[in-house]
Amino acid sequence: MKIEATPDFSFLTMIVNASFIVQLVMLLLLVASFMSWLFIFQKMFTLRIAIKQADEFEKEFWGGADLNHIFQNLTSGRLTPRGMEKIFEAGFREYTKLKKQSGMDISSVMDGTRRAMRAAYQREVDALERKLAFLATVGSVSPYVGLFGTVWGIMNSFRGLANVGQATLAHVAPGIAEALIATAMGLFAAIPAVIAYNRYTHDIDRLAIRYESFMEEFSNILQRQAR
Repeated sequence: MKIEATPDFSFLTMIVNASFIVQLVMLLLLVASFMSWLFIFQKMFTLRIAIKQADEFEKEFWGGADLNHIFQNLTSGRLTPRGMEKIFEAGFREYTKLKKQSGMDISSVMDGTRRAMRAAYQREVDALERKLAFLATVGSVSPYVGLFGTVWGIMNSFRGLANVGQATLAHVAPGIAEALIATAMGLFAAIPAVIAYNRYTHDIDRLAIRYESFMEEFSNILQRQAR
């Protein structure tokens, strides 16, 4: 009785038996997935800290604390101001400096203060958005990279049929299964990256709106004091 060996369709075996190009595609997708997960967790903690700091600063700012007292606490060197704190520090520092200059009218003082806060705002938002472009790239490109690996693997599988007298599904099934792993890995890398990108973009937009609202309200307070 003739016993036919059953092909080994284990995940590791199919990766090892894949062609060099497919293996290269898998390695690229694995690295992209690892990097995207690393950035996902980093961004998650960064945004949590930024939101918490904004909540705490707004509570102190609107709690009736003296502006000079808040400024001294931020510039004491104990902690590095970030987010809304950095915007306040830049604006109040510029306001105080311009107020001491003779011949400066209220309009010029407030214009300089707003520019300083706007520059600080832009730096803080840029810091929050850092590495989001990588997640967007992984989310949009990974499926196509995986598809390339699949097409290449299937092409090699059918090319091997040229040396087989009678082609059956058993001849092409292992090669196709190996190739389809590349598509699965592409989706595995892309889906979390897209979800994280959309989520973090939404959170950053909401935080940026809070920063902008604070700048407007703080400018009004400083303008009333200047008069």
